[in-house]
Amino acid sequence: MMRDGQEKQDLIIGRNAVNEAFKAGREIDTLYLLRGERNPALARLAAMCRESGGVVKEVDRKKLDSLCGGANHQGVAAFVAAHRYADVEEILAFAREKNEPPFVVVCDELEDPHNLGAILRTAEAAGAHGVIIPKRRSASLSYAVGKTSAGALEYVRVARVANLAAALETLKANGCWVYGADMDGTDYRQADFSGGVVLVIGSEGRGIGRLVREKCDFIVSLPMKGKLNSLNASVAAGILMYAVSAQRN
Repeated sequence: MMRDGQEKQDLIIGRNAVNEAFKAGREIDTLYLLRGERNPALARLAAMCRESGGVVKEVDRKKLDSLCGGANHQGVAAFVAAHRYADVEEILAFAREKNEPPFVVVCDELEDPHNLGAILRTAEAAGAHGVIIPKRRSASLSYAVGKTSAGALEYVRVARVANLAAALETLKANGCWVYGADMDGTDYRQADFSGGVVLVIGSEGRGIGRLVREKCDFIVSLPMKGKLNSLNASVAAGILMYAVSAQRN
């Protein structure tokens, strides 16, 4: 079954096609390999994917057949990213170029591509210098994300990292304070967002993970006056991003 948010148009099927995509410099988001296959050509493709920062997943034949719609996949298929990934240093360099304290949004295992796309769109509008996502258990730069971002993906730097906690330490070392969005924090209207800001948005179901939460300097919350105790992740992120933007301006 195809992963949520992925579309046929960003799927490449077969050894030669995937190899040519690497040679052409295409950004491979996720490489799917047939579990148990020991072909040297597939091992080379896996090594190339890991070296370029992509994710390699081994799946059974039923999964791969379904993913490829019955096409002859030769044991391999790949999703291509809708846009090149940046790195954390590029985001920081962009902030320095604009002579502004960094403003970075971190999405901790946000899985819905429509939420990620909406966050990218708001991040671009609110003046964030970049967005960081984890390699695992996260929506990535699929075409669904690009479509939902309404063009913002062309302008927002998105870094994908293996370790969010380590990335937060790097941002702290560059003058940032880390604000986690959660239900049991201080009212966001009382927070001081005037310096370097990292805003952490948790996953749809679990919120912010323990290791990431431990790196947060502050936990901020949105006051809830109705019967529900939380908002959609992209809606909450939008409110907080504009709160940050208002103080910075």
